[in-house]
Amino acid sequence: MFLFKKSAAKVATTVALPGRPEEVATAMNHYLLGTPLKGPYPEGHQKAMFGLGCFWGAERKFWGLGKGIIATAVGYSGGDTPNPTYDEVCTGLTNHNEVVLVVFDPTKISYETLLKTFWESHNPTQGMRQGNDVGTQYRSGIYVYSDAQREAAKESLQGYQDALNARGHSAITTEIEAAGPFYFAEDYHQQYLAKVPSGYCGLGGTGVSCPVGARG
Repeated sequence: MFLFKKSAAKVATTVALPGRPEEVATAMNHYLLGTPLKGPYPEGHQKAMFGLGCFWGAERKFWGLGKGIIATAVGYSGGDTPNPTYDEVCTGLTNHNEVVLVVFDPTKISYETLLKTFWESHNPTQGMRQGNDVGTQYRSGIYVYSDAQREAAKESLQGYQDALNARGHSAITTEIEAAGPFYFAEDYHQQYLAKVPSGYCGLGGTGVSCPVGARG
């Protein structure tokens, strides 16, 4: 969650840390919602995954949306190391991103609303960093679970780029990729800012409104 002096580029897969076959222990239930963190989830649910900097603050942005959010969880994805620990991710030798998994009811909240929250909650033009948090684990990313999500993500990127251009901002560096394995982070990371309201949050948006999802 703090400033690490490490490379702002991914390492070769061949030198990534080996990880482990077993899952890292984590919480059973969501600290605020009480829902099972790993499921089972209600019928008709959908998943979304986003990376937007320090996952403590990022997760709070999504559970705060309220109605339609079934569960949120923080973890690691987009890299090469199976079942990594937080300390391993912080070395920059796993290629993983700090991400938020959002489980939602699409009849109550749209994927476009989640995209709007994503774009407005961080600065997506900073490459392998977010503010003072530097490294590959803080990159901006949308990890999609379907072709429909991919198309919506691409459309939202273009819409937000247009809005940023109008305000003199740089090009978006957000990666849009198929969702890979999601590795749950350790217990103490889950819903951290609900447990420690005064805890660190390094997120800061651009102040530019995203036109996508404006009507929910």
